[in-house]
Amino acid sequence: MRKRFVLLTLVIFFSIVMLTYAGEKPRIGVLRFTNTVAGNSFWAWNPKVATDLQDMLISELASTHAFQVLERKEIGAILTEQDLSASGKVSKSTLVKMGKIKGAQYLIAGTVSAFEMSQSTGGRIRFKGISLGGRKTKVYIAIDIKVIDTETGEIIDTRTIEAKAKGTKIGAGLSLRNFDIGGTEAKKTPVGKAIRACIIYISEYLKCSLAKVHYPRCMKKWDKMEKKRREKTKGSIDLDI
Repeated sequence: MRKRFVLLTLVIFFSIVMLTYAGEKPRIGVLRFTNTVAGNSFWAWNPKVATDLQDMLISELASTHAFQVLERKEIGAILTEQDLSASGKVSKSTLVKMGKIKGAQYLIAGTVSAFEMSQSTGGRIRFKGISLGGRKTKVYIAIDIKVIDTETGEIIDTRTIEAKAKGTKIGAGLSLRNFDIGGTEAKKTPVGKAIRACIIYISEYLKCSLAKVHYPRCMKKWDKMEKKRREKTKGSIDLDI
């Protein structure tokens, strides 16, 4: 009985300590992505793609439950609703309180900095005049992220996140001319899978570096991956010294 009492006391004590030092979750906003890949050859880069990536990262960050993810893309609609509430045309019982919009502590900016895709055609099957061929696709994508302190404008963290994917498609092959990240079929392609994986990795990295979940243990894994990436990149370049 005494042991149970001591154990219960310790559990209550550490729970209070954890609540005391838990602090507020970081308040973050996500900017639209940009693209620096030469020629924009891998998809028709346009504002829709930029906001698709923004929405994907917002969703993944929110699903970690480690942040207060603030809506910035639709801030105009929010302000319009508040203006309507302040106009006197809305029922008093449903008025929106003014001055409650939270400011972001950090802004997350992402840039697609590398994209590689290779395709190889496999054997063809012919049956009663119908010809089917298999096409293997390998995709590599890299996204550079920046964490910006909104109070100082300082870039407090940067990281390059990579992802790879491969797959086989039967038929005429994969068309990327008007690639729509949000499309159901697009998500099943190697390109869609690589993009989604890269976005998930970004959210996991920020959960570690910014929200400090499982820190510093988690950072050892990311630093090891970063070192490996840098060594691989340097190894692919020949310098005359």
